Amino acid sequence: MNKPLLVMIASLMFAGSAVALEGDAAAGKSKTAACAACHGADGNSSAPTFPSLAGQGERYLAKQIHDIKSGARPVPMMAGQTDHLSDQDIADIAAFYASKTANTGQADPALVEKGAAIYRGGIADRNIPACAACHSPTGHGMAAAGFPALAGQHADYTIAQLNAFRAAADGREGRANDGEAQTMRSIAFKMSDSEIEAVASFIQGLHK
Repeated sequence: MNKPLLVMIASLMFAGSAVALEGDAAAGKSKTAACAACHGADGNSSAPTFPSLAGQGERYLAKQIHDIKSGARPVPMMAGQTDHLSDQDIADIAAFYASKTANTGQADPALVEKGAAIYRGGIADRNIPACAACHSPTGHGMAAAGFPALAGQHADYTIAQLNAFRAAADGREGRANDGEAQTMRSIAFKMSDSEIEAVASFIQGLHK
């Protein structure tokens, strides 16, 4: 494994760390009632702008909720939604969504070849690593390391997140909770709009 990839993985492991509490999926169910309006009762969102959470790793989910609560990840639509959550609440909510099965969408046939090439092989001439290196070839992620599952995620949402990472890398308002190594920011910054669209479409059609 080459040094840049080792650095990337190490930084993502740091970015994926969160308070290590054991979550209770049964307890989490009742704590997600307000979440269902946007993310679906079972974590499968019907709106392409809201992320599906079903099947996501507990460690990653917990970190994102903690980051939203602290302001490290600004999400205006979730303003105030996490303020009342304790560490145990967050662990339980993460466990609930992790216990659910994610739905799979459809990729745009016209974008599959380009998206698959980026997801599986990266873009060598710009030192962009394969998405599969951290998110697995099937898109189920690496839950223990805190690397998120991507398979079946709405393309619109994935595009929005990559654009947010790219904006932050450019010094604009965006998403910067990917660790001090700025792994996702540096990757997204190197990608064109068409490349982001293609890989997001491919991810939407991936099966875990």
